[in-house]
Amino acid sequence: MKTTGFDVVGVGVGPFNLSLAALLCPIHDVRSRFFERAGSFEWHPGMMLAGSCMQTSFLKDLVTPADPTSRFSFLAYLVERGQFYRFLNAEYPRVLRVEFASYLRWVAEQLPNLRFGCEVREVAVRNGQLVVRLDNTREWLPASNLVIGAGLHPHVPPGLEAFLGRECFHSSSYLHSQLSVEKRRVAIVGGGQSSAEICLDLLSGRLGQAASIDWITRRSNLSPLDETAFTNELFTPDYVRSFHRLPEERRRQLVPQQKLAGDGISPLTLSQISQRLYELECVEQRGPVCRILPEREVRGMRRERAELRLFAHNAFTGQTEALDADVVILATGYRYRLPECLSPIAERMPRDAEGNPRLREDFSVIWDGAPEQRIYMQNAGRCSHGIADAQLSLAAWRSAVICNAIVGRQVYPVDAQGAPIYWHSERPPTSDRANPAAPLAAQALVL
Repeated sequence: MKTTGFDVVGVGVGPFNLSLAALLCPIHDVRSRFFERAGSFEWHPGMMLAGSCMQTSFLKDLVTPADPTSRFSFLAYLVERGQFYRFLNAEYPRVLRVEFASYLRWVAEQLPNLRFGCEVREVAVRNGQLVVRLDNTREWLPASNLVIGAGLHPHVPPGLEAFLGRECFHSSSYLHSQLSVEKRRVAIVGGGQSSAEICLDLLSGRLGQAASIDWITRRSNLSPLDETAFTNELFTPDYVRSFHRLPEERRRQLVPQQKLAGDGISPLTLSQISQRLYELECVEQRGPVCRILPEREVRGMRRERAELRLFAHNAFTGQTEALDADVVILATGYRYRLPECLSPIAERMPRDAEGNPRLREDFSVIWDGAPEQRIYMQNAGRCSHGIADAQLSLAAWRSAVICNAIVGRQVYPVDAQGAPIYWHSERPPTSDRANPAAPLAAQALVL
């Protein structure tokens, strides 16, 4: 059986490639196919805690910023399910994460250009053509454009990998852990939203009454997410383009300075934790339930009989502290890693100081392939495009930029109205003018 090639092949189907697939779907002269090894669409199933909310507006869904008339919008989802008026009347400040996950699955179930249970195993160049090999065939599938959306990987601090198991695990599998904390000592490592939601869940008693909770973070305090108006300018096309124009070293300096714009704790969650601790310790008089331990960096762990002993450096005092726990939950975030399928061509991609491929403004990879062999990367440009790269805020805009570059014309508007903040003395050129995309190469594809 012979296979046919595509104008666009997507590797992985997370929210970012799902957004691009939705925007490509109505463009009938573009043949696209997105492959995902999982059997169905999933989005952080291990962290769908009851009551947890999105940190972005529902209008920043998969498509609305690029095409508000799309049938794949969150509003279209509400209307089809007969929930539009109920949703408005409920007056949620943010969408529940479990409902947004339901919306994402709804879009995935409608798109004809997705294939689940099928993994891209290898990417290569053969006879001058970019090709991919799938796990269910030995044949090579031609691809004029490749879009990598394989997602981030759970990060485990160095030295702790050997302890992973039932008593020590990453937060990404929290709901799958079948955990009971009844009369057990729990340590949470991390200072972002995930660690806060896990702490709040443990305080609820849903998993039993923990003997104690130690919440350990390198941060100087439990810091709130900065959602104020001018901080949100960091999540605009104008800022991303301005950021990309900077020298690499300057970009690397800016990213950690902006951490709390995208990686803080929701003020509502912080209030809920504070109130719950007051109820438990002051109203119910249970004594100290949770210790919040800032300025601590976990630098090692040791198993002692049935317990785990963590060793943390206290930057506030300069001392090393030992903390004992029965359960350790690592809410230590995610890191980008080049997908294994790119190994055959990985050496052809120059890297930045973080070890990631260098990206053009239109999110295409700089590599030594022919100009018509375009590889785009989603969620790999934190140090090239700024902190918004990993957030859903600009997912639809980035997909529109990639879509326009692939088809060689402006299908979707990507030039938002100028912001009141001028990062440069003049505004940056638009992505279409700065990186003119070559039209789609016409090719005969044989069945």
